[in-house]
Amino acid sequence: MHIHLFLLLGLFLTLTNNTPLQPGARKTHNKLLLISVDGFRWDYDQHIETPNLQALVKEGVKAKYITPSFITLTSPSHFTLLTGRDIESHGVIHNMWFNTTTGEKKPYYATQGVNEWWDTGSLPIWITAQRQGLKTGSIHFPGTKPTYDGEEIFLKIVEPQFYNYSNETAWRENIDTVMKWFTVDDLDFVTLYFGEPDSAGHKHGPDSEKVRNAVRQVDSAIGYLVQSIEKHGLKSNLNVIITADHGMTTVLKEPAVNEIVLGRFANFSFKDIDFEMLDYGPCGMLLPKEGKIEKVYQALKGAHPHLTVYKKEDLPERLRYSKHERILPILLFGNLGYVVHGRLKLQFNKGEHGFDNQYMDMKMIFRAFGPDFKKNYLAEPFDSVNIYPLMCNLLKIAPEPNNGSLEITRGMLSFESNRSGSSLYTQRKDRRTHNEDPSDDNNMSSTGF
Repeated sequence: MHIHLFLLLGLFLTLTNNTPLQPGARKTHNKLLLISVDGFRWDYDQHIETPNLQALVKEGVKAKYITPSFITLTSPSHFTLLTGRDIESHGVIHNMWFNTTTGEKKPYYATQGVNEWWDTGSLPIWITAQRQGLKTGSIHFPGTKPTYDGEEIFLKIVEPQFYNYSNETAWRENIDTVMKWFTVDDLDFVTLYFGEPDSAGHKHGPDSEKVRNAVRQVDSAIGYLVQSIEKHGLKSNLNVIITADHGMTTVLKEPAVNEIVLGRFANFSFKDIDFEMLDYGPCGMLLPKEGKIEKVYQALKGAHPHLTVYKKEDLPERLRYSKHERILPILLFGNLGYVVHGRLKLQFNKGEHGFDNQYMDMKMIFRAFGPDFKKNYLAEPFDSVNIYPLMCNLLKIAPEPNNGSLEITRGMLSFESNRSGSSLYTQRKDRRTHNEDPSDDNNMSSTGF
């Protein structure tokens, strides 16, 4: 009998050692809402009245700012939030789908429906969560429309074309839908997207009254969200993360400055180019004709004091934007405030993003509150890739290989306060640092912790 008890004890220890839960871990997960407020620069709430966002500082976590992944465009940055991967790793490298063979390009909204642009082999958190038994939903979030490895989001509302971002009534209706999904449909994870203040920032500039009004609209919607959470009895089991995809800066224009127009450069010719991605903010890509890479590079290098030109392989490692096959051989970037025009001046926005993520104007907001977050906690700045492992931790799901680390955000979690640093999941012992080769999945963290 003692032998049988010993064998049963050994079997019990084997089973418990293989379970992903560690000592001190929670037995159940709380629900999670991720809100992206497009173009909400890190400092907007510091000089615009935002009483609801300010109230959340006492009720939860505020980071000084978040550094987005580079390139600081909407779709690439959002897919980093959803996968925890740098852009050169997940492959959604631009807002626009393009084909260098046919010369075809699709604008932002049309690209949302191009499945192969998004389904790159990097699974977004919606699908990862669903494959581990959770139910997910999404409203208007970039990347919502496609399927991933043959699977789609359980409940989703795709943003209509020509959607009016300034309609706060529609925002509140979307919040009502989210509340229904959590309470009636029992979803575990939902993403929600607001298109302001990005739209106002482009049209009127980040320092405009239109942007201030858009920020106030965001704040009002957050106030409505907090009220709705209480009304639906979700305060004790719903965590909320509010962040963005990038910031915004003022575009510098002639005659105050000499704008960057490639068509004006004496030694450069578009006859040497097979394909171009230009006239899209401060960033551009060129595919020179065969044998013309060096000629094009030399013609553009030093052609304008506020234009930086790289061969793809020479791009600084810190940008992590050179190792995907979709990225073209010649890369062009304007300094802060300078957009890159092609043959003629075709860009007229007063505000832009897409700049180097080291510029403070590209940094973005981060707030979090709910039962699993500490109250009145100020977090140091961190990179946006680290939001993904945080979300996986909150949902208690095993993450996909990613570039993030839970160690960066662990301190903001209330349920981590009495933990010894152990992770909820221990799929792999090796850890990835942010300076390792992102193109090698073997170097990526599959724990995220």
